[in-house]
Amino acid sequence: MASRLVKLKQKQTAKRCARLAFASLTALAAMIATVDSAGARGGPNGTSIESIQSRSADVPIMAVVSLRNQRITVYDKDGWILRAPVSSGQAGRETPAGIFSVIQKEAEHYSNLYDDAYMPNMQRITWSGIALHGGVLPGYPASHGCVRLPYDFAERLFGATQLGMRVIVAPSDVAPVDIAHPVLFRPKPGADAQAAARIAEATEATRKADEARRTAWAAVREVTRATAAVRIPENLKLRAQAQLLAVEATLGSTTSDEAKAQAEEVKAKTVARIAELETQLAAAKAEVQPKLDAVTAARGAADAAETARIMAAAAARQAARELEPVSVLISRKTQRLYVRQSFEPIFEAPVTIQDVDRPIGTHIFTAMERTGADANIRWSVISLDGGRHGDTVLPHGRASAASDRDAEPTSTWDGAKAALDRIVIPQEVLDRIPGITPRSSLIVTDEGLSSETSKGTDFVVLLSGEAQGGIKFRRHAPAADFGYYPHPRGSQPYWRSPVAGPGPSW
Repeated sequence: MASRLVKLKQKQTAKRCARLAFASLTALAAMIATVDSAGARGGPNGTSIESIQSRSADVPIMAVVSLRNQRITVYDKDGWILRAPVSSGQAGRETPAGIFSVIQKEAEHYSNLYDDAYMPNMQRITWSGIALHGGVLPGYPASHGCVRLPYDFAERLFGATQLGMRVIVAPSDVAPVDIAHPVLFRPKPGADAQAAARIAEATEATRKADEARRTAWAAVREVTRATAAVRIPENLKLRAQAQLLAVEATLGSTTSDEAKAQAEEVKAKTVARIAELETQLAAAKAEVQPKLDAVTAARGAADAAETARIMAAAAARQAARELEPVSVLISRKTQRLYVRQSFEPIFEAPVTIQDVDRPIGTHIFTAMERTGADANIRWSVISLDGGRHGDTVLPHGRASAASDRDAEPTSTWDGAKAALDRIVIPQEVLDRIPGITPRSSLIVTDEGLSSETSKGTDFVVLLSGEAQGGIKFRRHAPAADFGYYPHPRGSQPYWRSPVAGPGPSW
């Protein structure tokens, strides 16, 4: 049995090495064929990675995958920064159109469903197994539901993104456009200053706790040295008392006058010695007592400082969390508003959508950046047209695929503005929404919450009018099935499936 397991493991290792070699050769070929400049073309399918060279790119805020155009476009606060062709889900296993976010990153990932397939620079967007990752691009939809990226582009994107980056899978090619509306949330005045103050308080509390701990240890060391002066006369007194007992025993048993006289003399000297040692011991104890009191006080101060540090650290963590992007979803289907922050639900409440029987569409509003004053923020919007494109999944070798990729994304906010005009949010609900920061979002949709919205995710919205074959056959695996690891390329954390136990099917 053991030998069979060893042989199986060797076989799997050999297959994995072969795939790594193939992937490396494919990536090398793609890199040679790619010209890294906007508008350049190259490679076997007449496509290439495009990037903005004229300005310094900021952290990506969102990635938009166009199913019809088979293209991904990555945006920062100033516009698009990267573009590349993709290969989405084939017929029957279509990549679902909707709104997602990056919930796990793993540089070296192997499928536990598709023959240990190599999926480098994997960025998961659902726990059931939909992800962005490096892969072969034949020029048409060919995956089992994931979004394949050029290998070098996948690596580049992996190094630039962070958990929570919004991923929008759209039926057509769309782009964010600036929008302003009274319903769009504003930052809480002074929130940044309050958070900074709490973080500073935590830093100061930590410094004080460390100082109090050092003071307590210094007091303990001083007592340790001082108690040596107490132990010496104390030990000598114990010896003298033992000697006195022995002398008294001798006096009780001897009959010789001479022996009794000698014993009496020894006894007198021992009693005098004990009295002398008691005087020394009392003096030593008197000298050490203030030091013992100092230790007690120092330990009490250290305990109090540690309690203050713990409370301040908790307040600082809460303050830092309050500065994290906030996600709000308003569903026409449920007539409710939902709030999440840092992948955790905050609260939900009823809202009013006027003319509720009329569709409102699906729109995602994103806070792009602060605009000077503390209470101002610039918003953008992307509207998704669910169920309006029957040709979302391109047939094998469709001739117009390249020209579709060349088309510029469309931008409009008329429908989004009309949607916001119909929403009424009670003031008490608005007051409960945490402060809005850049990368916060508001989703307004006809849809309800997807079952993919769970522990360890932001809101997931699936467009019911679009094919969802790539997600319907997958088993949802909650975040609890995954371990937490430090990121191999830096401080960014990522999730990883455990060696044993249940995991995602992909």
